[in-house]
Amino acid sequence: MTASLDDHRSARIDLAAVFRWFARLDMHESIANHMSVAVDGSRFLINPCRLHFSRVTAGSLLLLDAHDPATLDRPDAPDPTAWYLHARLHARLPQARCVMHLHSKYATALACLADSTMPPIDMNTARFFGRVAIDDGFAGMALSDEEGDRQAALMTEGETVLLMANHGVLVIGPTVADAFDELYYFERAAETLLTCYAAGRTLRVMPDEVARLTEQQWRGYGRFAADHLDNVKAILDAEEPGYRD
Repeated sequence: MTASLDDHRSARIDLAAVFRWFARLDMHESIANHMSVAVDGSRFLINPCRLHFSRVTAGSLLLLDAHDPATLDRPDAPDPTAWYLHARLHARLPQARCVMHLHSKYATALACLADSTMPPIDMNTARFFGRVAIDDGFAGMALSDEEGDRQAALMTEGETVLLMANHGVLVIGPTVADAFDELYYFERAAETLLTCYAAGRTLRVMPDEVARLTEQQWRGYGRFAADHLDNVKAILDAEEPGYRD
């Protein structure tokens, strides 16, 4: 399947901007990790295999079909773990229009604790109240359709974050902007929580009703996610506009 920059240009630019920004935030890992966005039917865009986040461009994104069994035989085949995870999530979860998976520092550290829950101790942690699924079934890399299906099954309606024990974090969203904002804030929330744990003091945990209200307020906060990504693109347009190529 061949594609050009003109195919799904807006989605390509948005996703390329997120790759560049996460590299700036040191939330990337070597030439690993992957993010994707559905564009039409069962097709989705994803980063090429082993390309550093800081080098991803709109035109370099691969256009794949979640139902194409020959994908890994392509000369430009994606990373196998990216394929088995993202293809199954896009195929099984209509709400997962955008899927982002990172091994970011604080989310991964939280995923390595015996208790990986995120208690609501501030506005950012409360944002995720009732919306985090925890996968405690790590058994190696995701290298099969069955493993992708297993992880997709953990994301019930309303859960937008999958904290992958001993592994990392995955978020889903209806747009690139929504998933980007969600992942950014989850990493910040995990940083706050682990900083508090490091203090060795008792956490000040919100009552459930306050946490639930705060989570609802976040969801009703208008164009926050879109404005976040628009500002990121404005900065990149001024400083490294080649991400649009």
